[in-house]
Amino acid sequence: MKVLLAATALIELGAGVALLAVPSLAVRLLFASLLDAPAAVALGRLAGAALFSLGVACWLARGDAPSRAARGLTTAMLCYNLAAVGVLSIAGVGIKTVGVALWPVVILHAAMTVWCLACLRRGPLAQSSKP
Repeated sequence: MKVLLAATALIELGAGVALLAVPSLAVRLLFASLLDAPAAVALGRLAGAALFSLGVACWLARGDAPSRAARGLTTAMLCYNLAAVGVLSIAGVGIKTVGVALWPVVILHAAMTVWCLACLRRGPLAQSSKP
């Protein structure tokens, strides 16, 4: 789980910084579309802040991988990655808004979903001596 959390941290920190700094470019790479409205740019930056925050949480938890908190964070990242696969796939197939990075990002999130599942299925946490 330690390597998963470190890898997740690097991925989400990068995506978060990209959306915070240049949300229009990030959206263009994913959806081949521009963010024209100021509200859309603000929402893109808010998504960037959320991803950056997830990255920070994963980075800080990487050294405490056997804890319940790290397991909870991994479960949350499983939910996020699964949702990302669904939302981005629907955008690519249903709305047909495909940028050069869309399908690679879908594949990355699918792989991260499988990795999260594998880490969570490795068994229960070791029992702590503290209640």
